[in-house]
Amino acid sequence: MTLDGALSHFSAELRARLVSLRRAIHEDPELSSQELATAARLEEALRDLGLSDVRRVGATGIIARVPGRGRGAPPVALRGDIDALPIHEATGLPYASRHPGIMHACGHDVHAAWAVGAAALLEQQPAQGDVLVVLQPAEETGRGALAILDSGALDGVAAIFGGHVDRRFEVGQVVVDEGPLAASADMFEIELTGAGAHAARPHEARDPIVALAAVITAVQTIVARRLNPATPGVVTIGSVRAGSAPNIIPDTARATGTVRAVEPQSRDEMLGELDRIVRTVAEGYGVHAKVTVERGTPPIVNPPLATAWARRAASMVLGDERLVPLGFLNLAAEDFAHYMEKIPGCFMRIGAREAGGPMIPAHAPTFYPAEESIFVGAAVLAECARVASSELATGH
Repeated sequence: MTLDGALSHFSAELRARLVSLRRAIHEDPELSSQELATAARLEEALRDLGLSDVRRVGATGIIARVPGRGRGAPPVALRGDIDALPIHEATGLPYASRHPGIMHACGHDVHAAWAVGAAALLEQQPAQGDVLVVLQPAEETGRGALAILDSGALDGVAAIFGGHVDRRFEVGQVVVDEGPLAASADMFEIELTGAGAHAARPHEARDPIVALAAVITAVQTIVARRLNPATPGVVTIGSVRAGSAPNIIPDTARATGTVRAVEPQSRDEMLGELDRIVRTVAEGYGVHAKVTVERGTPPIVNPPLATAWARRAASMVLGDERLVPLGFLNLAAEDFAHYMEKIPGCFMRIGAREAGGPMIPAHAPTFYPAEESIFVGAAVLAECARVASSELATGH
């Protein structure tokens, strides 16, 4: 079976509608929590399918209920995210962003379109139970999934499925791996306060810049010397700020960064070590340390049962040969992880590179997914809902 296995689920008219929808969203991108026009387009597209239960969650989230064909199965959910990034587009596409400095550089325009496509397929061939199609805002800020969960709209949902376009894989290939698929991403700020002085008389100061340099070097030992070498983790310093002139030793110096892990235990260990090392080094240099941590998204770890359902669904649509391993450990974050802390589910990578096309990283100004990935994502997600719903109805 090939890509045709996915395309066969769609009429020519539905294909054209989904492509048009995706291009309209791509041309008119909106940043996280500002997706008003995007939400309006998507709400209209869902209602045009004949769905009557389509509602807003907050200002820009949408949930559509696609009725199942019977009783006895709890609802399952499918998620597509809808926000864009503050990046200036350089794709040269005829439907490129009309808004300078904002573009869909992560493929959420395709995710939104394939969620609508999945709704269309489920309306034509329903699952056993109801399916909630979630159009989620603000994935890039890590706040969107939490807002959907806090609304109570997914209370009672027994399984949830989602996916992300990926140009490391060709259209028609799907990654449905059990185990770690994305990392946690926690942000931190280090503030060191010493005593300022003239640059010519450093002995009169307690230099926070020198202390911060030592801290930056020391925190790199968290991964190198505190984690088991078989346990992935990353500590990155992303910004350093201090001083106002070359001949002044300032009072304070600051650094910000992220800690990434793929296991809850190593996540807690790394954050604890960060705090301990910063304070210990700062004390040695005679400066005061303040460490502020903002916990972000948890890691995604696909569980066995929901992953087995998703693998079966992808195989039914595309064939076993189109299921491919990720082949590397992904330490990027994805707020779908918030759903999976409360609801069993599976997150997939959906191939989005046209045959012979280059590998273009997400968040690059030249990023674009091949449009055929819309149909793969929609067909696979719809089948995930049918398989999970059937299994849940029979208690498997």
